[in-house]
Amino acid sequence: MLMALLKRDLLLAFRSRGDLLNPLMFFMMVASLFPLAVSPDPQFLGTIAAGVIWVGALLATLLSLDLMFKSDYEDGSLEQMLLMPQPAMLMVLVKVLVHWLVAGLPLAFIAPLLGLMLGLPNGGFMPLVLSLLLATPILSLLGAIGAGLTVGLRKGGMLMPLLILPLYIPVLIFASSSVQAGVQGSDYLGHMAFLGAYLALTLVVAPVAAAAALRISLAR
Repeated sequence: MLMALLKRDLLLAFRSRGDLLNPLMFFMMVASLFPLAVSPDPQFLGTIAAGVIWVGALLATLLSLDLMFKSDYEDGSLEQMLLMPQPAMLMVLVKVLVHWLVAGLPLAFIAPLLGLMLGLPNGGFMPLVLSLLLATPILSLLGAIGAGLTVGLRKGGMLMPLLILPLYIPVLIFASSSVQAGVQGSDYLGHMAFLGAYLALTLVVAPVAAAAALRISLAR
């Protein structure tokens, strides 16, 4: 049943190509327009490249979170999914996996190109990709909680960032700091260890919290 749900959600995601490309286009636009807004100086851009890329990735992820449960809620299938014999947290994990595959993983592939465009020093590319691979699942897992809480609200897309952003701040700090450490030639494994621990924690807690949030939303 869960494998069928995974295939269904992936098929629906790739059919809605506009929704699929919006976060990627937003991510690329943020990185492309930033040099025009500040300074095209390569040295200056290389200094702030990690922060620009990570803020863009975080905002692009927020942009796509509202779609995680919305279509299933609107057509009534979300309620049926919660009634499946499998635990609801497993259904949430499938939704999070699909969201990460279509909205998080592509960011990790595009980020080195944007880093090259912004003049990111060579030492920053490896920690940039590793931090994105570790942290984008965290963004999707935490985002599932906010998406579950706001799925039944008319303006839930506006409320969700207020709920989720405080939980995203540690990810942003340690991920961008790891890239800066790589640029400076310092050891960035400590930052990666924190991101790995945060990922393990959210992998355990977030699906349970998101499933409870969905039940609360459907009970309203």
